[in-house]
Order: sequence, then C-alpha cells, then structure tokens
Amino acid sequence: ESRLADVRARLPELPDQKRDRFQRELGISAYDAAVITESRRLAGFFEEAVSHCGEPKAVANWVMGELLRLQKLADREIDDIPVKAAALGALVKLIKSGSISNSIAKTVFEEMYKTGGEPEQIVREKGLVQISDTSAILATIDKIIAANPAQAAELRAGKEKLFGFFVGQVMKQMGGKANPNIVNELLKKQLGI
Repeated sequence: ESRLADVRARLPELPDQKRDRFQRELGISAYDAAVITESRRLAGFFEEAVSHCGEPKAVANWVMGELLRLQKLADREIDDIPVKAAALGALVKLIKSGSISNSIAKTVFEEMYKTGGEPEQIVREKGLVQISDTSAILATIDKIIAANPAQAAELRAGKEKLFGFFVGQVMKQMGGKANPNIVNELLKKQLGI
C-alpha cells in the first residue's frame, strides 16, 4: 500500500484531472478545457500564459482561435512555434489595459507568430498603440458627420444600422487605432442617439 501511494503521488496530473481543474479553477468552458488538454504541451503553454496575465478566458480564446489556426496552417507542433507563452500573456495584458484593441492585437499576434517578437516591441515599432484621446476621436467624428449629413439624419430618424457605418468610417479614418468603446460613446453623444 505504501509503495502504491508513493507511485500515485509521483504520477503527473492526468488529462481528465487537468481538464476538470481548468474548468473548476480557471472558469473556462468544458469544450475549451477538453481541446487544450488534448496535448500536455498545449496545456502547459496555456497554463504558463495564464500565469503571466491572470486572464484564463482570454488566453483560452487566443489559444483556441489564432494560435491553433496559425499552428495548423504552418503544420507545426506547439514546441516549434515562435510565440512564447509569456508573450501571449503580455499580449492579453496589453488588450486588457486598453493599450491595443482586439483587431490590433490580431495584427500583433501574427507578427509575433512570424518573428517570435515581444508584443510591446511590435506595438512600439509599428506604431499600433490604440488612440484613446477623446479630442482626436471627437474631431474625426465631427468631420465624418459633417461629410455624411444624409446618413446622420437617417440614423437620427431611426435607421439604426447606419450606426455601424459611422463607426466604420471613424475607424477607417483613424487607421483602426481608435479605441472602439470611446468611438461608440462619442458617436452616440454627437449624433444624439
């Protein structure tokens, strides 16, 4: 009995146990936990990335989406990808802090996957910092509303689908770098909706 207990104590965490722990302790879905724990290396990558940012759901989304997509396209194993777990954690932190948007993050992640670079460095070098300056966003919004008076009138009259048009125009004008939450808030205010 004592020898069996000793052997059990030295066994690594089994995939089912890890899956259950990820769901229970980290709050990720059963599906995500099942996919992530299919590979011990992927589970380790996920857990390390979470340890760097404390955002298990966000990391799971990146692992399940962009990471596995690019890994499959390149036909690589998790150990052979240039993105390090700590770098993915740092990318999630940049998103959570509002430094970059999700759309900018996808561009940064693709560059990380190509070069193995650090997200902060890529954001700096490529000038991808999200614009949260309300006066700059407001000036762009005012310009776009002035250039599209008919659409603004239709939107105010109840054609709600046009709101997306205005958001798109602002984002296009600002190179996709405007903070989308601030854009939505200021647009509603300026359009009186």
